[in-house]
Formats: sequence, C-alpha cells, structure tokens
Amino acid sequence: MPESVKVGVLNDMADFSDLDDSAPVPGDVTGWLEREITALREAGRFPAAVEFIHAYGLGLPSGTAEAVETAYRQLADAGVSLIVGPAIGDNALVATPLAEQLRIPTINWAGAERARGRYMFHHQVGSHEDESLVIARHMAMLGCRRLAVAYDISPIGTRHLKYLESEARILGIEIIAKEGMSPLTDDAAALVDALLEGAPDGVVYLGLGISATAVAKALSACAWPGPNIMNTAGLRGYHGTFAHDCDGWFYIDMHSDTNTTLQAQMAQLGAPRQQALAVAKGHDLGRLVAEGLARATDLSREGVRIGLEQVKWLPAAEGCEGTLLGFGVQDRGALHGRYLVVRQWLGGETREVTV
Repeated sequence: MPESVKVGVLNDMADFSDLDDSAPVPGDVTGWLEREITALREAGRFPAAVEFIHAYGLGLPSGTAEAVETAYRQLADAGVSLIVGPAIGDNALVATPLAEQLRIPTINWAGAERARGRYMFHHQVGSHEDESLVIARHMAMLGCRRLAVAYDISPIGTRHLKYLESEARILGIEIIAKEGMSPLTDDAAALVDALLEGAPDGVVYLGLGISATAVAKALSACAWPGPNIMNTAGLRGYHGTFAHDCDGWFYIDMHSDTNTTLQAQMAQLGAPRQQALAVAKGHDLGRLVAEGLARATDLSREGVRIGLEQVKWLPAAEGCEGTLLGFGVQDRGALHGRYLVVRQWLGGETREVTV
C-alpha cells in the first residue's frame, strides 16, 4: 500500500477570491477528517500519510454550477483518490455526473438523495425526500389538515414540495396554497399574504433557508398564530440571528439528545450544547472517510471505492440512538435508521420534540 494518499476537500460555500487566510474557511470539514484519521492511525489501523487538497467554488444559489464543476476538476487533476463535498444539495447534483465520469469516489454531505451513484456516496445532511415525509407526519400529529407552503424555486425547494404533496395526500392533508420564491428573497410579505388568504391551519417552508427569515418575519408581522415547520433550513439557527427570527418554528435537525455516541463525543471534546450538531455531523463524516481509507484494498480510486463499500454498522452520532453509519455494494446512503429529528427554536435555543 502507498505511504500516502491525497484526499480532496471541495468547499462549495466559499469563494476562493474572498478567502481570508487568517480566518477559518466557512464549511471546512478538514479538522473532523483529520481527527478520525488520527484515531485510526493511533490504533494501528491506518499508517499511510494523508495529504488534503482543497478546492473552492461558490456554488448555488449564491454562486454558479460552473464554479463547482471547476473546483471538482481541479481536485481530479491533482490526483486525489477521494473527494469530500459538496455540502449543498443543488451542487451535489452538479458533482454527481462528474464523479461517475471521472470515476472518483466522492462523499457529498448534502440533502440530495439523487446525488448518488457508483462513485458518488451520500452522507445525508437531511434529505429532500425523507424530510418532507417527517414534516407532513408531524403536522398531521399536531392536527393540521390545511397547509400553506412557501418554497424556494430551486431543485431543493421543488423536490421537497413534490414529496410533501405526496405524503399529504396519504395522510388526508390538503395543501390549500403553495407559493414559490427566489432562494435569495428578502421580502416575503406579499407571498405570505397569499398563503394566509385561504385560512390554513399550518404553514410550511421548504428550501435552502436564506429566504426562510423573510417568510418568518412576514408571518410574525401578520400575527399568525398557527404552527410553522421547515426542513433542515432550520439548521441555520445555529448561527447569527436566524433562531430568534424563526422563534417557535419546528424544523428538521440531525442530532438527538438521546444519542449516546454523540454524548460521548461531546464529553471527549468538552463541547457546549450548541455545538452538538457540528460534533455529530463532523464525527460521522470524518469516520466515514477514515474507515473507507482504512478498509481500502489499496489507496487508488478503485481501492477507496471498495473500501467505502465495506464500511458498515458503525454507531452514528447523528440521529436518534441506534442510528447506524455505513455503505454497501449498491447502498450509497450513509445513515440508516431514525436519522432525522424534529426540533424547535425557542428563545434562541433548540429543543428536541418528542414524537
């Protein structure tokens, strides 16, 4: 086996021209990858050195698909055996055909279930398909039978909407209004007026989350009293004023207070509660990469692909207790079990909701 291997990290949330070398790069997961690789090296399971190669391309919705493709090809040309990224569902869809064409094993950490293939592995940070089912069932549990939906006009928003509508029909829920908007909108007053015109008993937001605060503020201005829920766009509440802007909203998260694997990692790192999601996501993504490399038949691209397929039944820090990590010969979804958790933003804090 070679003494070293190159691992590419594709960051689709940063523009190379705007990077400040003195500050952490937004969306960089390298530290988590290094942590889990070091753990296996110390256990004597993976002696090879790892060289991380970074590529940056500000992807959708703020940037372009071309930027993501350029960044991916830069990593391919650098001779990496594995690529980690992108993180945004729209950009993972851009990268998937490239992974298949260039035959580079890639792990995206996004919500696009369609971003899977022989070479494209998927660490689900949410799911356009699964989240919508959880949302519909939670609103049904709250007694909602007439929903109004605000959604981004994007692959993320429209895919969520499709699956929400399908599950709503099964549950006997009527979607009485649905209004699309730009993923970058900052004024949703007219859209919210249209949503409330039919007197819904619940409101849903589906999208990347940049436009979510505009919807939330417009609803607050209308003194809307009913329940609101959004997809994993609500994860933006861990940063800035989003949690306060969306106070009271239910949302889909990736970590549970009951997960003992997560609690052990939190204790080991001495991490505060507000970092639980980052720890869960970082640990699981890092472990997938480290175990895939350690189980590889060799450190070529084909060897790493085979190694990733051998990662199975590892306890996940994400999701409810009992969620497992792993792949398979024709299984490219990393998380198995109840990996989606309903939580709520209240007073700037996230609270798990028992369902």
